[in-house]
Amino acid sequence: MLEWIIENKELLKFFYTFLIAGICAIIVVKTDRLFGLSLHQGIRYLRNAFLFYGIGFVVRSLLEIKFLPFSLLNILFEFFLIMAGFFLLYSLLWKRFKTSTKSSSLLNPWITVFYLMALVIALIDNLWGTYTLMFFSQILLFSIASVISFKNYLKNGRKHKFLKFYFAAMILSLAAWTLNALAALYFNWSQGMVLNVYVINLIIFLLFLYGVVKVTKK
Repeated sequence: MLEWIIENKELLKFFYTFLIAGICAIIVVKTDRLFGLSLHQGIRYLRNAFLFYGIGFVVRSLLEIKFLPFSLLNILFEFFLIMAGFFLLYSLLWKRFKTSTKSSSLLNPWITVFYLMALVIALIDNLWGTYTLMFFSQILLFSIASVISFKNYLKNGRKHKFLKFYFAAMILSLAAWTLNALAALYFNWSQGMVLNVYVINLIIFLLFLYGVVKVTKK
């Protein structure tokens, strides 16, 4: 089975990428509707996270097209993925930052700082020819997000069922980024480890999709 997957990895990667992008599109639409009903600020940033994840995965698919500028696309791919992680973290922390609820969720002083950080990380990684800074930034980010989401779950888990999906997704995201870093930095992109990362990533996005669908049905 593993041999068949490796032999057909390019085709499977194509379907995987657009499956994730499709899931992201559904989450963006549903969370946008949910925000329109609830006006909960955290939902705005959750929506933005999946908007950026969706764009990031589409850009990733373009990296396979040889006549397109690889370096530019690679920088954009990293930038969108890193920013998606920042938006997820901000969706948990937005109450701690003093920003007007009327300001754009895509552009406020704190988000601008995240944009600059994501761009710097992507540019340095591109110069180095690695994803090292992206890996370690996301491992740190999801470590923090896991702690915060766990505290939120303990505090309000019975009242808000979505919090358990959020916590599970943060833990799985941390595991996926850790495995991805190990596969890249220590195991020369081991096919088995990369496959595990793909499976975990798919579970994460499906978890969020299930949680959002369950909440919006009420």
